[in-house]
Amino acid sequence: MARVDSDLFDRLERFYDALPRPWARAEEIGSLVLFVRDGEGWPYYARPRPGAATPSAADLTAVRARQRELGLPEAFEWVHETTPDLLAVARSAGLEVLLAPLLRLDPQALVPDLPVPGATIRMLDPATPGFPAELRAARAVARLAFAAPAYRSALEIAEKALVIDGAGPSERDAAAAVDLSDEAARQVGTMLSGGDYQTAVVESPDEGILATGTSQRVGDVAEIAGVATLPSARGRGYASQLTATLARNLLDRGVRLVFLSAGDDDVARLYTRVGFRRIGTACIAEPAAVPL
Repeated sequence: MARVDSDLFDRLERFYDALPRPWARAEEIGSLVLFVRDGEGWPYYARPRPGAATPSAADLTAVRARQRELGLPEAFEWVHETTPDLLAVARSAGLEVLLAPLLRLDPQALVPDLPVPGATIRMLDPATPGFPAELRAARAVARLAFAAPAYRSALEIAEKALVIDGAGPSERDAAAAVDLSDEAARQVGTMLSGGDYQTAVVESPDEGILATGTSQRVGDVAEIAGVATLPSARGRGYASQLTATLARNLLDRGVRLVFLSAGDDDVARLYTRVGFRRIGTACIAEPAAVPL
């Protein structure tokens, strides 16, 4: 694991706390903060309140009750190195915790931008007429990719999708047709227009959008998230080069700390080849599955 500078985790906590606030209201419940999105869009999580004591099992129970009341996923996120005692508390409270490798970009190790075979990488532009359809296609790619067993992701915490091995452009197009309302697409367009969020895609002239990823920035800290490849297009190096492109774009825009969370150790090794180094563990929790 890479050596970590002393204020890194404080910077990450400030990032995690600040990121949802322009788009959600914050409800403080015990030592936790529940972020509730205004309008449509992907639901946010609850996480420890900065500077507070380790959340108790009672805090977790109260937040879960509030999430159920609001129709939200019972999802929690935190960094283990910042709140180490919460892991045992969460498990004792009946939550299942994904331990996701947390990695930071080493700018000196970032691989160069290289052509991707048979495709190009570009940023989605909300000002173009085709943006809503492109956004729907990119989200469909992510849904299908995260549902397939070769790539376990935090996205599974919020949505239990069917496993679709080998899904390709036809499955993507079918998923895109029912995925996103016009209002939700407008909200995403507003977020992207501000410049702190960017979505990149790998696009083939024959097959359309085959991979996608997003960066989200607060000041000089940014996270790369949701990097996904359509199952039928895996093995072409799209995820690696897409991640490198997003990272270089962030560095060029003055970001000093670029990080991401990987679904497991195998995925983390992919990111280390791009130039990321492990610094810790991100915890993502949901209620444990009830045996049938």
